[in-house]
Order: sequence, then C-alpha cells, then structure tokens
Amino acid sequence: MLIIAILCLGLLVAQGVASLILLSRLVKGARRRSPLAPVFLPEEGVRNVSVVVPTLNEAARVTPCLLGLAQQGPPLREILVVDSRSTDGTQAVVQARQKDNPRLQLLTDDPLPDNWVGRPWALNYGFRHSDPASEWILGIDADTQPQPGLVASVVQAAEEENYDILSLSPQFILQSPGEWWLQPALLMTLLYRFESAGVREQAPETVMANGQCFLCRRLVLEALGGYELAARSFCDDVTLARVAAQRGYRVGFLDGANLIRVRMYEGIGETWREWGRSLDLKDATVPARLWAEVIFLLLVQGLPILFFSLLLMLWGEDFDFLTLRLAIALNGFLLLVRWGMLLAIYPSYYRPSEKGAWSYWLSPLADPLAVTRIIISASQTPKQWRGRIYPGAS
Repeated sequence: MLIIAILCLGLLVAQGVASLILLSRLVKGARRRSPLAPVFLPEEGVRNVSVVVPTLNEAARVTPCLLGLAQQGPPLREILVVDSRSTDGTQAVVQARQKDNPRLQLLTDDPLPDNWVGRPWALNYGFRHSDPASEWILGIDADTQPQPGLVASVVQAAEEENYDILSLSPQFILQSPGEWWLQPALLMTLLYRFESAGVREQAPETVMANGQCFLCRRLVLEALGGYELAARSFCDDVTLARVAAQRGYRVGFLDGANLIRVRMYEGIGETWREWGRSLDLKDATVPARLWAEVIFLLLVQGLPILFFSLLLMLWGEDFDFLTLRLAIALNGFLLLVRWGMLLAIYPSYYRPSEKGAWSYWLSPLADPLAVTRIIISASQTPKQWRGRIYPGAS
C-alpha cells in the first residue's frame, strides 16, 4: 500500500502541475477574438491579394477550392495554381476552370531541389511569380473549400490587428465514424499544447499557424527570403510563423470556421498516417521543448482515462487513502475538461448530416491513441509526403 500511495503522490504532483498549465491556456480562450465573419466589398475596391494554391495530384479535390476562390471579390487580384507535375489530370481540371475565371493562372513549378519539401517549394514559386502590385500573399490548400467573403475578411482582420502574418483555423468536414472518433482526439493535442485560435499575444515559441489559409504581407515575405527558411519543414506554416514572430513580426491565428472548410483526409487510416505525420510540429520545435510537450500531453490527455479506470479498480477496502482519492478526483476532473472541450470545438465541424457524427462524443476514448501517434511521429522523420518520396529522410 505504501508503494501505491507514493506512486499516487508522484502522479498527483506531476498531473497537478500539468493541469495548471492546461487550465491557464484554456482560460485564455474565454477572451479570444470571435470567429471571423464573411466580408463583402464593392467590386470597384482595391485588389491587392495574390492567392497561391499548391497542387500535386489533386484532380479529385481541387474543384471546390477553385469554385470557392472564383466567388471572391476585392481585394483578390489573382489566383495562382502552382502544379508540381501532377499525373492525375489536375492541370486539365484547372485549365477547364480558367475559361470562367480570368484571374486564374496555372503555373508549373521548377523541378524540386534535394533541399526542399514540395509544398513550401510550390508556395515559394507562386510567391516569386505573383504580381508585384499585390501587398498580400494568401496560401490556400487545394483540399479546402473557401466560402464567399473569405479573402476580404482575413485581410480586414489582419489590418485591424496589425498582423504581418495571419492564418485561420478551418471548419473540418468528416464523414466516417472512424474519422469522427480519431480526428477530434488528434486536434485536441494541438489545443492542449497551444492557445486556441483567436488568442492574442502568443509567445514566439508557441505561435500556431495553419497553411490551409495563410496570409502574409509581401514585404515581410520578401524580408524573410520567401519560404526558404521552411524549405525542409513538413510543417512549413508553423516554422515560418515562428521565425517571423522571433524576428519581431506580428503573427496571428484566428478562428475561420465561418470562412473556410476542409476535407483533409479520407477515412481513419489516412487521417492516422498523413495528419499524424506532421502533427508533432518537430520541424518548428527544439527537441527539448518537443519532448516536454509530449510528456505534458501524456499527463493531461493520453493517460487520464487509463489512470482513472485503473485507480477506480484499486479503490476499495484494501486501498483507500487520501492520495488515491485525490488522484481519482484529478483524473476525473481532466476527463470532464476533455468532454467539455468537445462542446467548445463542436462549431469547428461541418455537419450537413449527422451520419457517423455520434462517434465524435466518444473521441476522448481515442486520446491514448492520439498521443501515441504524436510520440511515434516525434521519434521519426517523414520519408514521404503526399505521394512524394524524400530519400534524404531517415
């Protein structure tokens, strides 16, 4: 009993400290900026934004993105689709849309150098070939669905907050029960590690960003040397944003659930492989901090449901002492916080129908699996990404 009491005491101390850190982050969410709303400007308004859409074999997914961008009015000047030699007909899909949208241009980037990852290379190519009259460069992923009023809204918010870089969290489109079960648990690893979208004045080392909708002032991107600082990063958005913040530029991350939707991955297997591969953000984090964050996630997200179940089984006539009761209470509290977070992030999910969505409410049961995925990802370097093989990876 003494050994168990000591273990419970150690668990209480570690989880107690981690819980205070977690609560300090979640409390900030109460003072965050509200989700952005669509903004519509007169057609004669200034057009000073170049949108860059990197593509590689996106024929099946790029059409909603192009249709959404076609609905954007001022300040959008041009849409540059930078294709990396797709083999699935992506270029033909884009060319068909050019007939109805004179602002749409199709570019083919140069062959990928050995010291670059494909996505930042394509974004950098689009930036270098954008109209110099555009004051803003907006990176948009091909699997997103921009809603009317997106471009004007994100630029207006950046100017109001005096941001040099601003990215938006999207509204996620999920379909199968497996996606509804695993994806929220993976998303929660980000919400626990960093502040919520809309929280102002984040520390440079904890700045969050989302490349699915990533706005940057042209002058700032030029000063940073384009995307070269993130050339080998599999989370180029966060890498670039954190470097910019460290250099004194203002970086923001706001809630864009009303402005942009995304269908990231098809099924639970692809969600596990593709998103989990970069979710650790190790390319934008020093190793000591990364592993401190992993331990933090274990204490507040990965282990509470296991500890709570185990300690309840131990609790009885032979095992009934203060530290055990306190450990049960603390882990029960963490589980309540976790289920409460499901209510908080519910608007982040698009629900045209409730098919499969019932498993969303069971996603805390996937937390141990989600944290395990972060540990696996933090221990490895990606060898392939979006169909590309990177032989230099290990």
